[in-house]
Amino acid sequence: MEKKGILLAGGTGSRFFPVTEAVNKHFLPIYNKPMFFYPLSILMIGGIKQIQIVSDDESLVRFDKILSKLNLDVEFSYQPQNKPAGIADGILKSEKFLDKSDFALILGDNFYFGQSLSAQIQQLMKTKNCIVTTKNNNPENFGVIKYENNKIIDIVEKPKKFISDIIVTGLYTYENKCIEIAKNLKPSKRGELEISDLNSYLIQKNMLKTLDLGRGTVWFDAGTPDDLIRASEFVKLIQERSGFEIANLNEINNEFIKKK
Repeated sequence: MEKKGILLAGGTGSRFFPVTEAVNKHFLPIYNKPMFFYPLSILMIGGIKQIQIVSDDESLVRFDKILSKLNLDVEFSYQPQNKPAGIADGILKSEKFLDKSDFALILGDNFYFGQSLSAQIQQLMKTKNCIVTTKNNNPENFGVIKYENNKIIDIVEKPKKFISDIIVTGLYTYENKCIEIAKNLKPSKRGELEISDLNSYLIQKNMLKTLDLGRGTVWFDAGTPDDLIRASEFVKLIQERSGFEIANLNEINNEFIKKK
């Protein structure tokens, strides 16, 4: 059974207020394309042909309007999540769509680029229960991997003391049985079902793997206006200097979806 994909594009986008009073942040441009094109391209590079977008009702209409005009060989479906309820809640809301399939999940504001990225993504799609990690100079702002004897033993969210400089990005693969695990999660203090709790369970069961992006691959979390500008400047520079267009969904469709 082929792996399916979930793109999470909900949330309030509070750090972009008041812009997000008018539009979902995932439609904001990273240079010359909507933000969500970039994580969507990652799922497509992984050869995923069935993708569900999770967002609010109003935004889902816009997602469908845009994607229906691109003539991609991908079957899109749309699942409402009208208030922030956590990444793991997005998995639960996608249960019917997933059926018995394993799946990849990506956050709609994540951006990846690198010469070896395609090979890394394709390797990831063959790996069950895997989180994508990267080295970061400001690990205190993210979920940080804690190792012992080169083995992952914990993920610490926004640690006050230095643990490591390896952080969790917004790209994951899971076995289908993780849906049942997610059903037993309890809401956090902010009332959401946290993906970190699901990952912690997998760590305890020695089931969670990591794929580190390593040297030469860039990751952005375009979750703030400054990050959005940095990502846009990066895309502009790469495209102008190389002639290579990042997140061209039609090109990616022809190379990774049609040929599969």
